Amino acid sequence: MQDLIKPGTILIKEGTVLPMALGVEIASYAAGWQIVKNLDGYALGRTIHNAGWTFFCIGNETTSIVWGFSRIKSVRAAVARILREVVLKKFNSLEITGMASKRFCGIPYLTLSARSRHIQEGAIIFRPSDVPVLNLPVPASA
Repeated sequence: MQDLIKPGTILIKEGTVLPMALGVEIASYAAGWQIVKNLDGYALGRTIHNAGWTFFCIGNETTSIVWGFSRIKSVRAAVARILREVVLKKFNSLEITGMASKRFCGIPYLTLSARSRHIQEGAIIFRPSDVPVLNLPVPASA
């Protein structure tokens, strides 16, 4: 079975609310994550924007290096490492930005890069419940 991961691939956390009639093919990929099969990051971003939603690109790229002879196993291991970081940051999607297979002293390794993405209906990434409320003293009236 050929792995579906390549630069531009989008993974979406299961249970993520998506716009109605988005028209994307989604398949299960890893525990708790699904892969978008028919659209890359750019096309999915346009589709989400046309539905009136926002597809944020957040933060720096995350890179994972995995040693191994099986390319499919190496890709899955690298994606699993990166997904653990995305879960900790509470984002609901991930875009694969780069993948390179190389050798060091005859041993193959794979470098996989990805960036966190987030799909939501509004344009403001923080919801009111996420913003702390400051209790400032009220000036006394004279």
